[in-house]
Amino acid sequence: MKLLEGKTVIITGGSRGIGKGIAETFAKNGANVAFTYSSSAASAEALEKELNAMGVKAKGYQSNAAKFDEAETFVQAVLEDFGSVDVLINNAGITKDNLLMRMSEADFDQVIDVNLKSVFNMTKAIQKTFLKQRSGSIINMASVVGVKGNAGQTNYAASKAGVIGFTKSVALELGSRNIRCNAIAPGFIETEMTAKLNEDVVKGWRESIPLKRGGSTEDVANACLFFASDMSTYVTGQVMNVCGGMLT
Repeated sequence: MKLLEGKTVIITGGSRGIGKGIAETFAKNGANVAFTYSSSAASAEALEKELNAMGVKAKGYQSNAAKFDEAETFVQAVLEDFGSVDVLINNAGITKDNLLMRMSEADFDQVIDVNLKSVFNMTKAIQKTFLKQRSGSIINMASVVGVKGNAGQTNYAASKAGVIGFTKSVALELGSRNIRCNAIAPGFIETEMTAKLNEDVVKGWRESIPLKRGGSTEDVANACLFFASDMSTYVTGQVMNVCGGMLT
C-alpha cells in the first residue's frame, strides 16, 4: 500500500529543487500532484510528464502564490481539475542575501512576500475546503535560518521565522477540525542552486555539519511524506529540523 494512495497534494514552487523532489516522492507514494511554477515552463512540462508516467495525475500551473488573488484562482482551478485536495505544501521561496546596511527595501519586501505572504495566501485559499471536509495537512517550508538566524540574511531569516509562528498559530486555530499544520526547517540541502557555489565553500559547510554531508531533496521530501500521511495523525504545530544535526 502506497502511503498517499488517492490523495491530492498542492506544492508551490514545485518545478525544481526541493519542490521537485517532494513532487517525485509523493507521486511514487500514489499522490496526485498539482504544482505551481513561476517562469520555467519547460521544466514544469518535463516534471508533469515524468509524474504522469508514474500512473498518477499531475499538472503544473503558472501562478504566483505571493499574489492573494492568484492563490485563490489557482486553488479553485486545482479543485475543478482534481476534485479535492488533501495536502498543501507551501514551498515557494527566494533569497536576496545582503548585509543589512546594503539591503534595499525592495529586496526585503520581495523576500517577505514570496516566502511568508504566500503561506498566508495559500492557507487562506485552501482553508474553506479543509474545514468542509474536516481534514487536511498543511506543511510549510521554513529553514534552520528561521530558527537560529544568519548574518547576511535578515530578510530570509525574518520570513522563515514568520512561517514558524504562522504554522504554530494555524495548528492551534484549526486543530479542532482535524486540520494539521507543521513546518520543516531544512539545513544545507544540495540542489542545482548550491551546485553553482564555490567548491571550497560547500566543503566548509559539509565539515561543519555533524553528519558531514549536505542533505538531499529526498531527505526533505521524506519528512514531508511523514507529515502528509496518516503516520503523523497526532502531530501538529511542530517544526522538524532536517539539517544533519546543525541544530541540536
